[in-house]
Amino acid sequence: MIIVTSGHVDHGKTALLQALTGTHTAHLPEEKKRGMTIDLGYAYLPVGDKILGFIDVPGHEKFLTNMLAGLGGIHYAMLMVAADEGIQAQTVEHLAILRQLQLEKILLVITKADRATSTQIEALIQKIIANYPFLQESPIFVTSATTQQGINELREFLTALPNIADPNKPFRYAIDRVFTVKGAGIVVTGTAFSGTVKQDDELYLSNGEKVRVKNIHAQNQPNMQGLAGQRLALNLHSSLAKEAIQRGDWLFNQPPSSPTDRITIVLNAEVPLLENQAVHLYHATNHSLGKLSLLTSKTLSPQGQALAEVILDKPLLLCFADKLILRGGDNKQLIAGAKVLEIHSPKRHKRSEVRLKYLQNLQQAENVTARIALYLQEKAWKVNNLLWLEQLNEETLTELLSQIQAVRFQDWCFSASYQTEKNQQILTALSNYHQQHPDQVGLGKARLYRMATLNQPEKLIYHFMQDLLVQGKLQQRRGWLHLPEHKIEFNVQEQALWKQVLGEFVRQNGQPLWVRDVANALSYDETSMRNFLYKAGKLGYLTPIIPDRFFLTETLYTYARVIKNYIKKQGDISVNQLRDELQFGRKLTVQLIEYFDRCGLLRRKGNVHILRDSEMFD
Repeated sequence: MIIVTSGHVDHGKTALLQALTGTHTAHLPEEKKRGMTIDLGYAYLPVGDKILGFIDVPGHEKFLTNMLAGLGGIHYAMLMVAADEGIQAQTVEHLAILRQLQLEKILLVITKADRATSTQIEALIQKIIANYPFLQESPIFVTSATTQQGINELREFLTALPNIADPNKPFRYAIDRVFTVKGAGIVVTGTAFSGTVKQDDELYLSNGEKVRVKNIHAQNQPNMQGLAGQRLALNLHSSLAKEAIQRGDWLFNQPPSSPTDRITIVLNAEVPLLENQAVHLYHATNHSLGKLSLLTSKTLSPQGQALAEVILDKPLLLCFADKLILRGGDNKQLIAGAKVLEIHSPKRHKRSEVRLKYLQNLQQAENVTARIALYLQEKAWKVNNLLWLEQLNEETLTELLSQIQAVRFQDWCFSASYQTEKNQQILTALSNYHQQHPDQVGLGKARLYRMATLNQPEKLIYHFMQDLLVQGKLQQRRGWLHLPEHKIEFNVQEQALWKQVLGEFVRQNGQPLWVRDVANALSYDETSMRNFLYKAGKLGYLTPIIPDRFFLTETLYTYARVIKNYIKKQGDISVNQLRDELQFGRKLTVQLIEYFDRCGLLRRKGNVHILRDSEMFD
């Protein structure tokens, strides 16, 4: 468990920690020379079977960014106020930051009690509570590092605090220092926001690179594992240079999402805010400039709450409910605290009635189960994106999906209502096609997908189509999808003519035929033969690769298999390569490969063609 100390410069934070733990937290020569904390300092207090960790954050305004870096993943804080000086400039700002972070508990610690009378100290406490009512329920301790007054009582209270960080969530760790140790290699230090890490675990850096944990120090002691809420030093095995890992990077036990540069937040104002303004945003050990836009009002008064969007200059790895601190565009004043409501927010329609209603429902959702139900209301989600946003493991997600009767198919999660909506779009698109083209058998699934559900997950829509086939709501003839009631058939005379036409194709041994050539061979009127061959095409027996030039459909299936096998081995195929495989002339090969592009089997990419739909022509 980690406890942060904050307060004005020279109000005794470092001295108090030394009295509590026996450790002086200054680690930079400049800090020891000045007698003040510049960067984050750390101390540890073994008590029974647990070790308390303390972060001493700098109080001087010049080093406020370092102070903010120390507050990530923290649930408890001690606000130090010197008895002889009272509330000072950084006391006020630190208090505001601690309030905006909505910590579990803030302790008010009066330091340097040996420099003031009991009457002065009591008056100071009353003044602080009067000015900051949110501290009314805070435990209060009067201490002196010099005389040891109140030190034992404070130590006992801190020891009894529960660790509320969740060790069962995925491991998430913010790096604040990187250095090398001779004979060991790269070592990083930071705070574990959640989860558990063990020796030899494989972790992911912010950029997705994998590293292995060789050794662990948890709360300044060698250990086989580290837990949420602990300060950890991790010795990493990695091919990366030390310079490739920096303060602000993260370590995870699941692949990270892509960083987001557009987020929606629940904003708690500290000062009056305008609809649009520049901000400095702080998250754990990260800092980015950004543009803040209020979504539900033109202005926001102090202590007011509103939905807002932030567009970040530097994309960050954020999750739902992450705590943020916002300072003004000049970085001189705290303007708000916030919690992340949504990452990768949409660029358009951000203030539409539907959009704002969704965000309000998301803000009011009581738990993760209710939020996931909202996420899946109108769209499918990739499993990894859900796991990341809510910081869930696979088992928990499976349980939550079951509770809301949602479905997982391969890499996607969706609701029953989503599938019903997409099924209806598929059936409607096919019905409209039949009305507009009553002489056509139907559509290939790739084209039907593009007509009915473009921009939806392709593999998932194909899965829905397969379900519709199983249910009998769709039928398939030689790869063409159609509604069950849509039928085209030969009459008796046409069946006899088909036998003659088929004989002509068999004699050509896999070559295509022109309408004119078939009509001449069978002494048949060319216009009538053209109508007949196109009807045979609609029934799936023939396929025109260009107007009036037909292949037997089963021959095309054979050539499609040749192409798919070639691409499986080589990755793509060119016109010349297909010509050599089939021993065709170049002109016919071009006509054939362009047909496969049009129908959705292939997709042209420069001078080669790649597979678009591997299941087509199966």
